[in-house]
Amino acid sequence: MPSHLYADRSAQPPEPGSVDALISQTRRLRGEVDAVRRDTVVDDDDAQGRWQRALCDLAVHHLDDLGQHLGQLKEGLPPAPEHAELPPAPPETASEDRQTRVGSAEWNLLTDEVTWSEELFQIFGRSPEAGPLPLDELGSTLFSEDQPLLTAMVTDCLVDGKPIDGEFRIVRADGRVRTLHMRGEPVLDADGCTASMWAVLRDVSELRRSQRAERESRDSLQRRREIAQTEHRLAVELQEAVLPPWRGSLRFPHDDAAALDVAAHYLPSATSSLIGGDWYDALELPDGRSLLTVGDLTGHGVSATSGMAMLLGALRGMAMAGIEPGPLMGWLNQLLETSAQPALGSAVCCRYDPARRLLSWAQAGHPAPLLFRRGQGRALQPPEGVLLGATSGAVYGQAEELLEPGDVLVLYTDGLTPHGVGFTRADQTERLLALAPRFSAARSARDCVRMVTEEFGESGREDDACVLVARIGG
Repeated sequence: MPSHLYADRSAQPPEPGSVDALISQTRRLRGEVDAVRRDTVVDDDDAQGRWQRALCDLAVHHLDDLGQHLGQLKEGLPPAPEHAELPPAPPETASEDRQTRVGSAEWNLLTDEVTWSEELFQIFGRSPEAGPLPLDELGSTLFSEDQPLLTAMVTDCLVDGKPIDGEFRIVRADGRVRTLHMRGEPVLDADGCTASMWAVLRDVSELRRSQRAERESRDSLQRRREIAQTEHRLAVELQEAVLPPWRGSLRFPHDDAAALDVAAHYLPSATSSLIGGDWYDALELPDGRSLLTVGDLTGHGVSATSGMAMLLGALRGMAMAGIEPGPLMGWLNQLLETSAQPALGSAVCCRYDPARRLLSWAQAGHPAPLLFRRGQGRALQPPEGVLLGATSGAVYGQAEELLEPGDVLVLYTDGLTPHGVGFTRADQTERLLALAPRFSAARSARDCVRMVTEEFGESGREDDACVLVARIGG
């Protein structure tokens, strides 16, 4: 059984200097936390920011309570020396709530006298003229489901001498609901009998609201993280299912002089969490010609990869059906226009005829293929073509280029270099063209891809990217 508080027991007050120091530290810390809270900018969709703001609110409430308790403790201390000065307190907010947050009461079992502090009347919203509530009437202000808890706590205190420590909700006369935390003990007379019961009641409504807000924000953030992880996993799985199954290099079985050696590589973003709609593909068509393509759909996540899957599937089907690159782009544009998820896309589509070593190609707002020949590189002159999904009924031109044995063709998507001030599409094109001497010494398309990844790095980019290299002959 816990020790009881005897009526004639006296407590030794703490030193005033130590309490003043604690008050000063609490005020300073409260001001710093409040400054962090004010600086926290929260958007409606920012679950992380809302959680951080809720934690700051909770910390401020705890520090307000601590300051209130220390202030009450200081009031009971002997007068401090005249030279002792406290730093000025920071401006208070919601002063009425803070001043009425803690109240005390004592119920005398021998005389039926009830004593409430002024603060307790304010907490209950009760006029001092109406008088304090006796113990047997206190439960009438509680929620019906909380009344058994109060009855059990008071009974255990008066009968078994157990301290009171619990929370309940009250409905004030003005209809406001408050949550109170009650702590108390029996006071024994000289004969060891219960003479009275005292209690300190603390209004923890704002604290509990802050805790609920923090908990709900944390739960919301956790749910968003789980959803994001699930979507990321689905995007990765969809991307892996849609992109070509071949890895490394691919060699189409043409005659030696016009054989097509192809290699490609997907370069993820720096965080690997932004799975975009970049694609690459190479396949041999029924008429003996070959398809080479790369592209990029705006956006990230499942929506981008699902849109990419739709476009790439349509592109493969139309290429297999013999549709030329220019008209094929027009059909892709129309497909994207009618898509349930509006988006923009860029693409380049090439058809290679090994019999004539002729490259026919079209583009939709995409970087032109780069042609490397005998240690020199240049971008092909692009035909007319706007972004996919940008203009209804857009017409896409088609260009042709004769290739020679040993030529290296590089197709790529934006994202090899960072976006923003100081970096343009021309920068990554120039860096790729600067690889011309190294490409001329390469023995395979796979070697060329490795040189590109070494130049631009496997990581560190803001967006994902694809590069496809085709080498003629050799």
